[in-house]
Amino acid sequence: MKKILYQSFIELTNKPFTSKLIERFSCSPFSRKFIRSYAKIYNVKQEEMSKKLSEYGTLHELFTRKLKDQARPFSLQKEVIISPVDGEIEQYGTLTNKTEMIVKEKPYSVKELVGNEYELQKYIGGTYFILYLSPSDYHRIHSPADANIIKTWTLGNKSYPVNQLGLKYGKAPLVKNYRKLTELAYNEHRFLLVKVGAMFVNSITMTHDEKSINKGDEIAYFSFGSTVILLFEKDSFVTDESIQKGQKVKVGQTLGRFQS
Repeated sequence: MKKILYQSFIELTNKPFTSKLIERFSCSPFSRKFIRSYAKIYNVKQEEMSKKLSEYGTLHELFTRKLKDQARPFSLQKEVIISPVDGEIEQYGTLTNKTEMIVKEKPYSVKELVGNEYELQKYIGGTYFILYLSPSDYHRIHSPADANIIKTWTLGNKSYPVNQLGLKYGKAPLVKNYRKLTELAYNEHRFLLVKVGAMFVNSITMTHDEKSINKGDEIAYFSFGSTVILLFEKDSFVTDESIQKGQKVKVGQTLGRFQS
């Protein structure tokens, strides 16, 4: 019963009224009673957390938890790109001239994802990653590389589910949902970090507002579960040979590297 409740809480809710109710509940002291069962059902890795389970006052605090220092080691080689989140590689590949990503046998328009033709042109022929965060995952987002932040913009006003059923049967949630896009640059290479929301609330909170960011530094967090999409320019990125579709990855794990 509790698992059904939590799935509605995190994964399936896409109505403004119920989303607001869930937000209020998760931030309320009353939600603390559910922390232990939530952690058990979703197998939250308590040994990684920066605080003990008993120290969290609300479900929202647990969901947006921080980790211990050094819990997510990563390569210090400048050209290596790391995963910005804990999650599952839902899909990855090359963005073709059709400018579509195929997810669960459904095409998604990348033009609609990024918002305009000019932004899209940079990434045709390049590599994309779709990383899905489940309710059990750590929900803070980190920079994949040392980079300068070029710009950030916001698109979308929908709130369709972004779990696997939502991707397969929903109304194109990756390109219609509320999302924040951040364009970054490493030397001459541009890449795009897209944070896709999943609720009718401001579920994406930016935590970094400077002009540059170091690899591994936190850039934002999700208040509710969602998806991150990475886009790289053509001939700028080589995917690591170990990467596979459906693979679970953690922040800091190598996804590939920039080409010289």
